[in-house]
Amino acid sequence: MNKVNVSLRPVVSNINLPTVIRTTMFPGDSVESLFIATQVGEIFYIRSGIIGLFLDIRHRIIELGSNGGYDERGLLGLAFHSHFYYNGLFYLHYSLAGTQGPGALSESFMPDPCSPSTLNLQWLNRENQYDHIDTVEEWIFQNGQCYKLRTLLNLRRPFMNHNGINSLNFSPETGNLVLTTGDGGSGYDPFNLSQDIMEIAGKIIEIDVSINTFIDNPPVATRFNELPATIQRTLTVTVKGVRNIPGIAYQKFYDQFIKYVGNVGQDLVEAIFSYTYYKPIPVTEIIQAFSQNREPNQDDFINLGWRGWEGDFPTTIINNCSENSSLAEETISYFNEAVQLSVNRIRPLTCYYHRDERPGKFNGSSLTGIQPYMGIEIPDLTGCIVFTDFADRDESPTRGVLAYTKVRADCKLSDYSVIETDYNFGSQSAYYVSLGTNLDQSKLYLGVYGSSNVTNLNQGTVFEIVN
Repeated sequence: MNKVNVSLRPVVSNINLPTVIRTTMFPGDSVESLFIATQVGEIFYIRSGIIGLFLDIRHRIIELGSNGGYDERGLLGLAFHSHFYYNGLFYLHYSLAGTQGPGALSESFMPDPCSPSTLNLQWLNRENQYDHIDTVEEWIFQNGQCYKLRTLLNLRRPFMNHNGINSLNFSPETGNLVLTTGDGGSGYDPFNLSQDIMEIAGKIIEIDVSINTFIDNPPVATRFNELPATIQRTLTVTVKGVRNIPGIAYQKFYDQFIKYVGNVGQDLVEAIFSYTYYKPIPVTEIIQAFSQNREPNQDDFINLGWRGWEGDFPTTIINNCSENSSLAEETISYFNEAVQLSVNRIRPLTCYYHRDERPGKFNGSSLTGIQPYMGIEIPDLTGCIVFTDFADRDESPTRGVLAYTKVRADCKLSDYSVIETDYNFGSQSAYYVSLGTNLDQSKLYLGVYGSSNVTNLNQGTVFEIVN
């Protein structure tokens, strides 16, 4: 693969951690405005070089950073309706203030292949044993002001982490709102929520927002059968086996769309998946099968393989070797699940690893963004899939990583290449926390933060990636 060099041009600096970067056109405008959502609850826009505040919901966001500053909650998703220019509708996903709970487990979880009890845990007492509640809401921009219209979903989450990031988008195929939600957190998916088709966690879900459910604030749920029937009818499940996911992206390919999703790794592998054909399952069909004590038909259903598979590896526990500290022993965590999912899962488009000594590679930590690039200003990237990693484990001071891959016609695992940047961050840390694009995918935007803690404020910069 070609070595690609790019420049980073600062667009805005000294903002809070940018979780979502995207563009849309205000009603009546002829040019796109850039929108930046921050984890603490602000949404800024940049129009004609001037920055303004679009919406501030900091008072609605759960108190962040209670575990030493690092947090995966907050304002996680922002999506503008495909017809925002005409109807002013937009959608938010965030963690609700005042919903802090004790968590689903009293101690950290680690599977033990020799102890069946650790492989078959159940999430019990869900109404009391949870971490927080996430909400998905519909808002409207009207007469220069933003107003909340209704709540689409209230989701009870077992742990602080794995809530998804850049978690809302609109499907250009179906016109539905797409919610990408992680497995609920902790590590190793203790309750195997991602593979249970009835669980909301660990899925990609489409929501038909054109349907009026006549419910402005639905009950808090963890499973689809806990939702009112009018809401069930608006939902379709398109993917399961998700661990944690930095959104979904679409790339037009003739008269079809290629979908790109990433699965953040556990200890070894970060993975990006692609697919065109998919067979969604309406939630009403899932409920009907459940009432008849059977599984719905999942032939050709998209399954990313978690928790049995971490990218292209069976999910693995790592133990340091006592006789040689430079080596580690890897043990398959869920052997039976890995075997069961070996045929049903789809294979990744590309993977990168937390330990990789090959020339031109890096030691990754966490996938934070995926975007197709269809522009021509960086010709070596045209038609490619660009992605970001939170931080190279070997770099000091901390530096995130920008990289790219290509779709292979033979559908085999694709290699990747690091994209070199010329920006000098000096002695400041630079975590790569988000990746965005404009409407026709001809521009790329990179969100960088100077700290891994959300409570360290105003250390964010959004760059445009240029040739």
